[in-house]
Amino acid sequence: MSNTIIKLEDISKQYRLGVVGTGTLSHDLNRWFAKIRRKEDPTLKIGASNVLDTVDGQYVWALKDINLDVGEGEVLGIIGKNGAGKSTLLKLLSRVTGPTTGTIKINGRIASLLEVGTGFHPELTGKENIYLNGAILGMTKKEISSKFDEIVDFSGVKKFVNTPVKRYSSGMYVRLAFAVAAHLEPETLIVDEVLAVGDAEFQKKAIGKMKSVSKSGRTVLFVSHNLTAVEQLCTRGVLMQNGTIIMDGKVHDITTAYKKMSVDENELKRSGARQIEFLDYNLTDENDKVTDEIYLGDSFIVNANIKANENIDNTDLSLDIRNDANEFISHVTNADDLFELKNINKGEKVSVSVKVKNLSLAPGTYYISLWLGNMYGTFDYIENCLRFSIRQGEKFILRPYPFDKRSKTVLQSKWNFR
Repeated sequence: MSNTIIKLEDISKQYRLGVVGTGTLSHDLNRWFAKIRRKEDPTLKIGASNVLDTVDGQYVWALKDINLDVGEGEVLGIIGKNGAGKSTLLKLLSRVTGPTTGTIKINGRIASLLEVGTGFHPELTGKENIYLNGAILGMTKKEISSKFDEIVDFSGVKKFVNTPVKRYSSGMYVRLAFAVAAHLEPETLIVDEVLAVGDAEFQKKAIGKMKSVSKSGRTVLFVSHNLTAVEQLCTRGVLMQNGTIIMDGKVHDITTAYKKMSVDENELKRSGARQIEFLDYNLTDENDKVTDEIYLGDSFIVNANIKANENIDNTDLSLDIRNDANEFISHVTNADDLFELKNINKGEKVSVSVKVKNLSLAPGTYYISLWLGNMYGTFDYIENCLRFSIRQGEKFILRPYPFDKRSKTVLQSKWNFR
């Protein structure tokens, strides 16, 4: 492994719910004396449960017993559901707040982009904020000036660089903030989900810039729910849950584990009047083998068992397909094939299958939502209940290098000399 630039040892972060004080001066003083003696807080409740979503106790652990080493030049993706502790971890690394227990060792300067507006003074112009941020990072005015034009060009706010940033849109704010953080040459660049505020074109530029930052030997920590971006940028990942790191390894293994968590049956969003409903469903290959991996050019089959709770004259069944950035990709319905679901009696069970043929969606991860309904409303809708990945393979295209991840679809082509 390369030289360690960030080292976290037994890091925990505790927050108190409600008021900051203990309620009495004596308890506040006891807590303060315990802190300076490096003793445990005597006002903590014995046996209190430190679950992140608790509202019963006085204290919660946002992070608990985190140990992590990050090497120089490494690009680390940090993923997990909302409330997992990702942003708290980044705030500790950025020195926005300190840990309750444990030690953090960091070599070199850190530039962070955690929230829209972090580190910018709203009354100052874009130009003044560039110099302010550079000074905070310990750079001289000469060093900042040498990067100034590059920062402004990258951010695309040249026309407004002398305007107070309080008048910027959130997208302009983020573009300038990222340009400053990425171009002022910190040893470590930390980027939270805030990039989602920017448009798609800027996100591509930002990911490209983070790649070049890592290639120059600097370290990048990247938090995002866009798993395609994480897989495209990072080589290593950590998966967080309830304030702890539950998995650390190759980024593909981490994103695969997270996707499985994301389609947990107990957390599926389901709606509809349920006059007719889905009993079960699966996704198989053409040999009827249940799978979650399809290759370009192959077909897959979605099978669904449905049951009528009332007499149903007619219903449609459709599949909505989205990518892991939750962008709507495609819609498949029985009407496409003039297939009809009619006159289903109360209590009757029906098995339906649909083959999606000659897959030409770009390699990546996709989710299928299932819908039953008609022109009068929704009977049953289950969001993102099936997950599958598309791999490049050699059936559809023969190029030996990976597919360009910017594309949404793959087009076959035939080449000849004329």
